[in-house]
Amino acid sequence: MLRVLVTRPEPGASRTARRLEGMGFQPLVLPLTETMALPVDAGAVPDTVAAVAITSANAVRHASRELMAVLSDLPCHAVGKRTAEAALKAGFLSVREGPGDAEALADSMAKAFSGKTILYLCGRVRFAAFEQRLETAGVGVHAAETYDTLAVRYSDEALLQRLSDRSVDVVLLYSAKAAAAMRDVANRSILNGYFEKTLFFALSSRVAAALDDSAGKPIRIAAQPDEEALLALLRGLP
Repeated sequence: MLRVLVTRPEPGASRTARRLEGMGFQPLVLPLTETMALPVDAGAVPDTVAAVAITSANAVRHASRELMAVLSDLPCHAVGKRTAEAALKAGFLSVREGPGDAEALADSMAKAFSGKTILYLCGRVRFAAFEQRLETAGVGVHAAETYDTLAVRYSDEALLQRLSDRSVDVVLLYSAKAAAAMRDVANRSILNGYFEKTLFFALSSRVAAALDDSAGKPIRIAAQPDEEALLALLRGLP
């Protein structure tokens, strides 16, 4: 049975582990990042906001009740299925599920909201392309940073306890920050040779690039930046 290391933060890590078990793999959970809520002044939301955009389920999970009370009546545009589900659960009354890609979501919203302002529920750590595309198209973007993403540091003892003495076959990488943390884990002297034959599956080319000093390590990139495409790489293994 192939051993697959899941590096995403909770609660997603446990959810992915259950999916892997159902697929016939042996999951090991090692969250390399964690999310922390940030305060957002609900009173600072502009009256001119015409819609809300969300590219991460964490952004809405960490939104305060005060902020949601201000935003819930606005149309919400979510990047994909999982984010749309989180938005509905948080209290948005009207949610549109997007194409699964942040830049494609920006392109679709640019047509509908040119000359208007949207509120972007987001994390402090994020790629700028979504906002840049909208602003280039004449859409005003008010960013509300509801959470931060922090790297998780493990002691040598904790790593050995979680990984055991048998190497993993595949590592799943969901973010650039997690990939950078994975690079540091792989370079620990106590794990010398542990990842020598491991395959690394990355959600996107940006994530793969964060594993930049792992020359010689096989890295495969998902066809689309979502978990379905990432797990499809596993299904394609011989």
